Amino acid sequence: MPALSTLSPGVRQYLLVTGNYWAFTLTDGALRMLVVLHFHSLGYTPLQIAALFLFYEIFGVITNLVGGYLGARLGLNRTMNIGLGLQVAALLMLTVPAAWLSIPWVMGAQALSGIAKDLNKMSAKSSIKLLVPDSQQGTLYKWVALLTGSKNALKGVGFFLGGALLALLGFRGALMLMAALLALIWLASLLLLKKDLGKAKAKPRFRDILSKSRAINILSAARLFLFGARDVWFVVALPVYLSSVFGWDFWMVGGFLAAWVIGYGIVQSFAPALTGKARGQVPDGRAACVWAALLAGLPAAIALGLYSDLSAHGVLLGGLLLFGALFAVNSSLHSYLIVSYAKEDGVSLDVGFYYMSNAMGRLLGTLLSGWVYQAYGLEACLWISSAFVLLAALISIGLPRHQAPHSAV
Repeated sequence: MPALSTLSPGVRQYLLVTGNYWAFTLTDGALRMLVVLHFHSLGYTPLQIAALFLFYEIFGVITNLVGGYLGARLGLNRTMNIGLGLQVAALLMLTVPAAWLSIPWVMGAQALSGIAKDLNKMSAKSSIKLLVPDSQQGTLYKWVALLTGSKNALKGVGFFLGGALLALLGFRGALMLMAALLALIWLASLLLLKKDLGKAKAKPRFRDILSKSRAINILSAARLFLFGARDVWFVVALPVYLSSVFGWDFWMVGGFLAAWVIGYGIVQSFAPALTGKARGQVPDGRAACVWAALLAGLPAAIALGLYSDLSAHGVLLGGLLLFGALFAVNSSLHSYLIVSYAKEDGVSLDVGFYYMSNAMGRLLGTLLSGWVYQAYGLEACLWISSAFVLLAALISIGLPRHQAPHSAV
């Protein structure tokens, strides 16, 4: 506590935002695994499971578009607290008797969770822009990478937590426990977060939610296909494949996906060292294009391996590890570039627009993950993934390149 008191008020506020984001991320990862595994065990088809997340992704698109405007006008503390409160409500909605858990009801709960998740993400990512001077781009990259990496590592812990709680407490018991713990964090946040964090000096107009920056528009389009490429096989197809084809139980599916996402988050944290910061450089649009190109052929290679006589376990699990490492660097690069490109006053507007595209990519990937896997299998999902990453690489060719050296302080 004495160490915290020596920090500036802005840094203390950012740490509170980050702590809230971490707590939310644990419940978000656990809830996703609970829903996928529980409803798969009830006999739902992959397409039906994908439909359960339809509103989660649709409302994520809307929330990112409108949430940036709200953050700039009202302050990031309010958007963060609204998100935490909505996640508690979403968890409690799913604790109703089993007879009430119809597809529309679960989709409604997922809609609240989608709104909550993107309000939290937008608030946390926007806050960091306010703490680092524009001249210190290397520091900005490092902070963004650490935030993004730690978030994804905790989401991986959430995946494991979801599988473990489902096995230990059952679906309803797991949800009630998570709702109670998150409610306590929400109450603390209401008391401690400063009221004007992230509020724009000039009140934005509603039409300002659409970005006027060419760089942000290009980066947003690349992000759409990049995250569609991940979710087209990771969200529904992969957990169901591991459970039905490999015969893994809840613990094994949750544990493996947890380990994958934790490793993915760790690589994200080290992305600055992998992409040039150690040599006094920070990445630009060229780096985003190159790293996407490196990833593009990998899902197709995994699909070819599954067609062959090679061990399916070795091909899929080994390919997943390599995909996770390369995708983590791509994601970290994008997370830095959007914060770097965003204007400081009303930063949440640019960040919100960008993550709207991220949510659209996840929506597209989620829908295709259920439908394509059910109709054509995991290999078809992987071919689509490669095509999407290739599109992201081609779009990234239009991103700005450095005209002069940037400080990597």
